Amino acid sequence: MSKQMKEIKIDYRFLARVVIEAATLLAVHSGEKNFLTDAVLMKDVNGLPYIPGSSIAGVLRHAWKESGNDVDWLFGFQNFQKSDDEEKVQNDEYKDPDGMGSRLILTEARILNSKGEVIDGLVLDATSDDLLKHYEDLPVRQHVRMTHRGVAADKGKFDEQVVFAGTRFCFEMEMLGQKDETETFKQLLAILNQSTFRLGGGSRKGFGKIEVVEIKYDEMEIKDPYYLEKSSDLEKCKEWYRQTLPKPKNSEVKIHCYMLRPENFFLFGSGFGDDDADMTPVKEQKVVWDVTLEKPFGHLAIEEYLIPATSVKGALAHRTAFHYNRIDNFFADGKTKEEIEAHTGTNNEAVRMLFGYEGDENGKGKQRGNVLLSDMFINNAQDKVFNHVAIDRFTGGTIDGALFAEKAAYWHSDDKNDYPLTLEILIDEKNIKKAVNKHNEDSEKKISYENVCNAFNAALADLCEGRLPLGGSVNRGHGIFNGKKCE
Repeated sequence: MSKQMKEIKIDYRFLARVVIEAATLLAVHSGEKNFLTDAVLMKDVNGLPYIPGSSIAGVLRHAWKESGNDVDWLFGFQNFQKSDDEEKVQNDEYKDPDGMGSRLILTEARILNSKGEVIDGLVLDATSDDLLKHYEDLPVRQHVRMTHRGVAADKGKFDEQVVFAGTRFCFEMEMLGQKDETETFKQLLAILNQSTFRLGGGSRKGFGKIEVVEIKYDEMEIKDPYYLEKSSDLEKCKEWYRQTLPKPKNSEVKIHCYMLRPENFFLFGSGFGDDDADMTPVKEQKVVWDVTLEKPFGHLAIEEYLIPATSVKGALAHRTAFHYNRIDNFFADGKTKEEIEAHTGTNNEAVRMLFGYEGDENGKGKQRGNVLLSDMFINNAQDKVFNHVAIDRFTGGTIDGALFAEKAAYWHSDDKNDYPLTLEILIDEKNIKKAVNKHNEDSEKKISYENVCNAFNAALADLCEGRLPLGGSVNRGHGIFNGKKCE
């Protein structure tokens, strides 16, 4: 392979201008924090969020490798230093100690304004746009880490800044190679529309799903003078491309779909109160694009009630652990605290195979989750305020200062076949089997792939049959949902 790398003749270039839309919230963090949030987004010179080209290249590289392709041949590799591996490198006909640069070039993904124009470079009045003015105060998603007892873990509260769902970005891809590599480049573009493709952080929390809106394409000889006419500005070069490619076909990964309806009140807390209540349901806005006009027009829609993917994932993981222990004949009777903790939470084998687990302080031994969920929204629900007071168990009277109110949401329809929510669950069965096999190779205790699947299916059945409530205040009767699998 290294001989092919050295002898390959770069005589052709393939170019694409890609417009993508964040189907869910997007979070590409800078690694910094401020007094408002624990995780701040990457922002450009205009103070607007963007996606670094390195982030896109990294995800593409991983997906290319997962597809069974040689990443070194396309993405290059770093030269090897003299080390203990030098002898191994010299004896490997597929590696070259000199290394090779990437043949793929990507730009940063820049945001589009309400008129569908790319904001590339310094624009003095960028945030005066009807859509982009809302990006001066981005939404913050609240999180809390739960224990196996269903309560918040100590120091488990955190939040992060996110980009509105529906936000559009534009970036360019360029591949150098030979004329007969057209299909290779189009295979790369097809990765962008795979169900498993995610950008940014929190992909296992429902973030980062994207959809391809438009691909403009061109290819030419390496010395074609037409290339010199191309502007580096993403907005100015959109008319330079001579072809428009159809959207890539989606991957064949199976998506499990469930239709849900709330049977009573539900509360997914925002973490804040208002003038009416101390606890309020979380709502979020999405960017909506009107494509019926000559040019697409984007605007921020009204707030909708949010059912976060993290809340659904946490409930399913907890119930999956319960069912797996039941199937595995492990019960709490007569067990020590250490034995129980070894079978609950992220220590439970089924939870680890499905939802992943953290590694050590150096990140070793970790595994990403093999179950992907997305947020759900419901826009025709209403509020109701519930007043509560804590009771003194000794006197039977109220506790001083313990009066509080919560605002829950409810949805009603006389049509029993009306299901306002659609829960999509992407399950990577191939990687789950790999994880089970690896566990059985490394551990004395063997686990069964069938038992893992049966436990998760039992948890989904509990959700659809109203036995697994979602959200907060479930002990007060909130959060009961019923559903059915999509036909």
